[in-house]
Amino acid sequence: MKQLPTIELERLLLRPFRLDDAKIVQELAGDKYIAEMTLYIPHPYEDGMAEQWINTHAVNFDENRSLELAIVHKEDQYVIGAICIGLNPKFEHGELAYWIGKAHKNNGYCTEAAKGIVKYAFEEMNVNRVYARFLGKNPASKRVMEKLGMKYEGTLRQHVKKWGEYEDLIYYGLLKDEYLN
Repeated sequence: MKQLPTIELERLLLRPFRLDDAKIVQELAGDKYIAEMTLYIPHPYEDGMAEQWINTHAVNFDENRSLELAIVHKEDQYVIGAICIGLNPKFEHGELAYWIGKAHKNNGYCTEAAKGIVKYAFEEMNVNRVYARFLGKNPASKRVMEKLGMKYEGTLRQHVKKWGEYEDLIYYGLLKDEYLN
């Protein structure tokens, strides 16, 4: 089985989740705000969901499906969020996804983590393209993507239904040759 990486950044570590992270994952992801701003995080976030999710990470990485890592404050060693590159090896691209606990917003942590995993995706996972999408009501995610140098690629109007409301999905992308320049 392939070893999940740890990526050291200026203020953060991107490291594999451990089962003892499950309580904080449930607490952070269980915040209704996080669920509201993301496509797949459920609310309420039930007991056992975090453990079940964490237990999928090693196999997903080993089978080239995804790289899911904890965003950890380096100095204090506490989990503040999650970041992922979902892979499509056939087309050599990856989908960037992330969330940061509400108490840790507006500190540049998400941008720092995203830069770290995107660099890893291009340099170590050999993807040619990284893309990301966000719900139209989440402009903070748009700002992260723009800070990465991602370019607007399109809007799928009312493409998903979240909590009874239709939502736009807005796509951004970055090519390897754009990243290198």
